[in-house]
Amino acid sequence: MQGDFTLRDIFSRERLPSLIGAFALLGAAYVAEYFANIYAFDYSQRPTSNYVGDIVLDNVPVLDINFIIIEVALISIVLVTLFVLYRPRYFLFTLKAVALFIIIRAVFISLTHVGIHPESIAPGLGLFDSIYTYLNFQTGLFFSGHTGLPFLVAVIFWDNKRVRYALLSLSFIFAVAVLLAHVHYSIDVLAAPFMAYGIFKIAQYLFPRDYELIGQMQK
Repeated sequence: MQGDFTLRDIFSRERLPSLIGAFALLGAAYVAEYFANIYAFDYSQRPTSNYVGDIVLDNVPVLDINFIIIEVALISIVLVTLFVLYRPRYFLFTLKAVALFIIIRAVFISLTHVGIHPESIAPGLGLFDSIYTYLNFQTGLFFSGHTGLPFLVAVIFWDNKRVRYALLSLSFIFAVAVLLAHVHYSIDVLAAPFMAYGIFKIAQYLFPRDYELIGQMQK
């Protein structure tokens, strides 16, 4: 049952080391992403880093739909965070899985240096745009965080049909949006669900005790 485990239990002597580890991993993930994006951006300015042809981007119009890519994305992060807090048994595993997602994506960003598409729609100058830019959500191409992150959380909540369908729909909407805005190549989007599922399995292996909490609720 959900009621037998609350947020207070996360701060118990038994779970507190895991909580501290989760936030430490998340902090390390942000640092890794920050430096990976700086390196990738610097590399993208070199004359040897050129944009490439893409069968999808070459055949779809460029649309400025930053309100989906930026505002909807940031609001979705807040809402999903609140929902996970409402389901405390999911909190530790989800936090660690998301941190692992960011770290692995940072590694891939550091390894791939395809130039930004020349028609890519850049963030604006509004408040949400500034937050979005500060969090490094726009830089880095492979693989798409917009597509992969909601897919990862959907897999974590797979047994909750409504949440699964909502997050899969969100992942699809973001996939279409980043392609229409030309901020990602099609390979970035198509690879994201596979990468997200692989990261989920790695998280299961690395954090079995946190994942067991989810299983206990489902029994």
